[in-house]
Amino acid sequence: MSVIYDRVALIGLGLIASSMCHAMRRAGVAGEITGYARSPETRAIAREFGLCDRVCETAAEAATGADLVVLCVPVGAMGAVAAEIAPALKPGATVSDVGSVKKAVIEAVAPHIPAGVHFVPAHPLAGTEHSGPRSGFAELFDNRWCLIVPQTGSDRAAVERLERFWQALGSNTDEMDAEHHDLVLAVTSHAPHLIAYTMVGVADDLRRVTDSEVIKYSAAGFRDFTRIAASDPTMWRDVFLNNKEATLEILGRFTEELFALQRAIRTGDGDHLHAYFTRTRAIRRGIIEAGQDVDAPDFGRAKKA
Repeated sequence: MSVIYDRVALIGLGLIASSMCHAMRRAGVAGEITGYARSPETRAIAREFGLCDRVCETAAEAATGADLVVLCVPVGAMGAVAAEIAPALKPGATVSDVGSVKKAVIEAVAPHIPAGVHFVPAHPLAGTEHSGPRSGFAELFDNRWCLIVPQTGSDRAAVERLERFWQALGSNTDEMDAEHHDLVLAVTSHAPHLIAYTMVGVADDLRRVTDSEVIKYSAAGFRDFTRIAASDPTMWRDVFLNNKEATLEILGRFTEELFALQRAIRTGDGDHLHAYFTRTRAIRRGIIEAGQDVDAPDFGRAKKA
């Protein structure tokens, strides 16, 4: 694979950025990788094991001379970071991001992008519950989707170059407008996360079920809720505050469905429950057929030796 960007700057050095570093090196698509994290401790860890070619002391220093700058910070911080790096951006550079919300990020970042610099938002649909510079691995994006969200009047060459970059990192790519992206993610990610946080919170509140029982007997569905609910709290706080409209719409639909299921259980309507579970089971089969999970017991987890 040939170099796509001579210099790539990563602002924020958590799971996604660190995985990008490993995937870029695997693919050989970046001449140099610079990085910056707000926390001195994170910068020190990244330097310690050579995550980037250069870990810089400011976001502007990392962005200077970069051909691609990727904002890998919580969505609530992106506007401030964009303002900070704006004077350092070179003409012809591309600024992108990895945020789980697009409309709010575009509104926050776009006003700071100088003329002659291309802003091409993106969102890799990949992740784990872990965070920090040591949590990344090159295979994170393999056969996952990265959604590219071009702006009106976006430079097509810049968009296509970014798509080639994400494909080189292992992703499938698709283009989507910001509003539709936020609705899709409210269904597939944001509302499920909120429900997982709620279920774990409910278990904590139910004093008739002891903490030890919750932990001991969590081999059932609850364990998978706890995995999701272990995700980075700052990131998810910002996601919900910045995708209010779509998330509230989906949560409204969820509440309606929940009431219907409550009614079916209360009235002993087994036909309704069976039909509902049959329909939802088909969605699981569709995810497996699309190659987005494996049809293995225990959600594809590797068994310990």
